[in-house]
Amino acid sequence: MITTAETATTTTESERVPVKRWLGVAAVAVGTFSVVTSEQLPVGLLSSVSEALGVSEGTAGLMVTVPGLVASATAPLLPVAIGRLDRRIVLLGLITLMVAANVMSATAPNFAVLLVSRLLVGIAIGGFWSLAAGIAVRMVPSKFVPQATAIAFGGATAANVLGIPAGTLIGQLTDWRIAFGVLGGLGLLVVTALLLLLPQMPADKPVHLRTLAEQFRNPVVRTGVLVTFLLVSGHFAAFTFVSPIIESHIGIDKNLIGPVLLAYGVAGIVGNFLTGAAGGRNIHATIVAISIVLASVLTLVALIGTTPISGIILLIAWGLAFGGIPVGVQTWILQAAPDSAEAATALNTAMFNLAIALGALFGGIITDSVALTAVLWFGAALSVLASVAVWTTRSAKN
Repeated sequence: MITTAETATTTTESERVPVKRWLGVAAVAVGTFSVVTSEQLPVGLLSSVSEALGVSEGTAGLMVTVPGLVASATAPLLPVAIGRLDRRIVLLGLITLMVAANVMSATAPNFAVLLVSRLLVGIAIGGFWSLAAGIAVRMVPSKFVPQATAIAFGGATAANVLGIPAGTLIGQLTDWRIAFGVLGGLGLLVVTALLLLLPQMPADKPVHLRTLAEQFRNPVVRTGVLVTFLLVSGHFAAFTFVSPIIESHIGIDKNLIGPVLLAYGVAGIVGNFLTGAAGGRNIHATIVAISIVLASVLTLVALIGTTPISGIILLIAWGLAFGGIPVGVQTWILQAAPDSAEAATALNTAMFNLAIALGALFGGIITDSVALTAVLWFGAALSVLASVAVWTTRSAKN
């Protein structure tokens, strides 16, 4: 992977970073925002797509499963496949692919074509996500790397807070096809910005698969990847079907799903910062606590989240809990593998996307064969297993 030492800027540590460089980092952040929104947009449009194309809600959940599976393979393999190819060209190609995929989604005549478009989205997601951090840090001197990384990945958080609720709201006010079309238009703006703001960025050395495999020798990295799978797949087994849960289980009008998801997203940002602060003191205990809280909230949604008031309160608590998972687990992994940060991150990113895909798949099967609320119990059970895995790893180290 690209290291922070391989910076594309000629600026020295003591010099001010040109504004154009920061604008380039911001363009990468908007790109991250667009690909993450593309991946998760169907969550808020599930019921609408299901009705329009004549498929069950469980089957419609494949719109999340397919890109997640593809992205989980693309994230670690694309850096290997592209070799020394200029990263600027690759990013431009991936965002262009995302634009084409969203246009295809917006015009899909049936569910089969829609799934093909979602496969293309998965390629764009996995590839862009695996390269975004390396691109951002090459835009600035090393002392500004933390800020550049935070900006680049801030797009993912913004996608959960603004992208998905906004897309849901657009779909509700107009049509679900319009939501995909608007996202394709945003992608065109990103292509233009990247073309104007990013310098040429050839890779000095290729990435090898053996570096990824070596990460499994680290017990914390092994457990961290497992915990990512358990927490994220459990969450998305339930969250993929949050729209029908909000409507039929909690009893909130369909037109209010967008604002409710916005409240959930804002809570997720708060959870992200709270976890960052708590993790600085004791990241191990923080992850255990998050896992237990998430399990408790999912259980309570199933048991008592049957009124608008209780349901909204619990959804906000759900957002608080899950909002801290990505930063919490990633911090734990990076502390355990400081000399292999990029390889460990690529591995965790691949597992994150695989978990999204399989969580949505399992959730669809459970929804169609058992009951809608059964996905909440499933997510809670996996969260409990995650807390045990983290705690056991700590005990083994001691």
